[in-house]
Amino acid sequence: MAPIKSIEYFRVKPRWLFVKITDSEEKFGWGEATLEGHTQAVEGALDEIIARLIGYEADDIEHIWQTIWRLGFYRGGPVFMSALSGIDIALWDLKGRRLNVPVYQLLGGKVRNKVQVYAWIGGDRPSDVEVAAKARLAQGLKCVKMNATEDMNWLDSPSVLDSCIERLKQVKALGLDAGLDFHGRLHRPMAKQLAKALEPYRPLFIEEPLLVEHPEAIKQLSQHTTIPIAFGERLYTRWDVKRFLEDASVDVLQPDIAHAGGISETKRIATLAETYDVAIAPHCPLGPIALAASMQVALSTPNFVIQEMSLGMHYNVEAGDIDLTSYLTNPKVFNIEEGYVPAPTGAGLGVEIDEEMVRRISRETEPWLPKEFYGVDGGIREW
Repeated sequence: MAPIKSIEYFRVKPRWLFVKITDSEEKFGWGEATLEGHTQAVEGALDEIIARLIGYEADDIEHIWQTIWRLGFYRGGPVFMSALSGIDIALWDLKGRRLNVPVYQLLGGKVRNKVQVYAWIGGDRPSDVEVAAKARLAQGLKCVKMNATEDMNWLDSPSVLDSCIERLKQVKALGLDAGLDFHGRLHRPMAKQLAKALEPYRPLFIEEPLLVEHPEAIKQLSQHTTIPIAFGERLYTRWDVKRFLEDASVDVLQPDIAHAGGISETKRIATLAETYDVAIAPHCPLGPIALAASMQVALSTPNFVIQEMSLGMHYNVEAGDIDLTSYLTNPKVFNIEEGYVPAPTGAGLGVEIDEEMVRRISRETEPWLPKEFYGVDGGIREW
C-alpha cells in the first residue's frame, strides 16, 4: 500500500476532464470527471477534494469514496458527483495497475467476453441520418442512437413528430436497431403522442422521454407505452435511482460513470437495478477513460445490455482532429467487431493515455459551453 502523492486534472478537447492520481511509489491511475458544459464547476469541486485526500492510502477506495461523500455534509448533484467520479475511477485504475489485473477482475471477474456497443447518428438537429447510419454499419455497428426531435415547444403541432417516424424507418430499413433519445426536450403533451406513434416501428428504447424531475409523469407514460423506457444520465446516486425502480417506471437504466460516483457507485446502481429486473445500458458520450471504466463495469454486470460510445460523435468532429481514441497509445482497444468490443486484457482500465498529448492539449483548451436553443418566439427550448 502507498499513500496518494498527487492528484492532477486536465481540461482537454473536445469537452473532457481527465484526472491523474499518483501514489508515493510513482504508480498512477487515470480517471474522467467530465460534466459537459460545467468543466470549471467540477474543477472547483476537485480543488476542494484534492486538498483533503493527499496522504490517504490509494488502495482504500471505498473509504475514500465514503470520506468524500459523507464528510462534506452537502452531497450529491452533478458537479459534486462528477468530481467524485474522476477520483474514484482513477483509484480503481491505479489499483488494477498495481496488481497487474483488469479492474473487472477486482469486481468479481467477467460474466461476458465482449461488450455490445452503439454510437450516435445525427446531432442536435437531426436531419440526414441515413448517410450517417450507413457509415456506422461500415464501422461494424449493429445499433445506433439518434435524437428523436429538434427542440420543441411545450405544446407543438403534431406534424413536427412526423419526421421522427420517417428517420426511424430509414434506419431500421438498413437493418440497424435504433434507440431514440427524446433528450428531455419534449414535455408531457408531446411525449405522449410521440411514444404512441413510435410503437409500430419498435425502437430499441426511448431515452429521457421526460425530464427526471417529473417522476409521476414518467410513471404515467410507462403505463401507456410498450416501448422500453430508458434514462439515468441525470441521476447521480443509488438514492436518486431508488424511486424510479420502486415505481417500475424505468426499463433500461443509464447511469453515466463520469457523473454517478465512478466505478464504485455505478456498480452499486447496477446491482440495485438487477433486484428490480431492470437492465443497465451505461450512458457515455464522453472520453476514452469514461468508456473504459464503463466497460469494466459492463463486463462484470449480469444485467448489462449495451454500451454507448462517442466514436465519431458530432461534438468530437467539431473539435477538429480529436476523437475517442486520440489520447490513447493503444487505440485498438476499442475496435468494433460485429457490433461488439472485445474485453480489454490490460491492467487497470485497459487503456494507455498519451500523457504528453494530454498535457499539451490541456494548455490550450477553453471550457466547452452548452449550446442554446430558442423558439421562433424567442423562448428558451430544452437542450
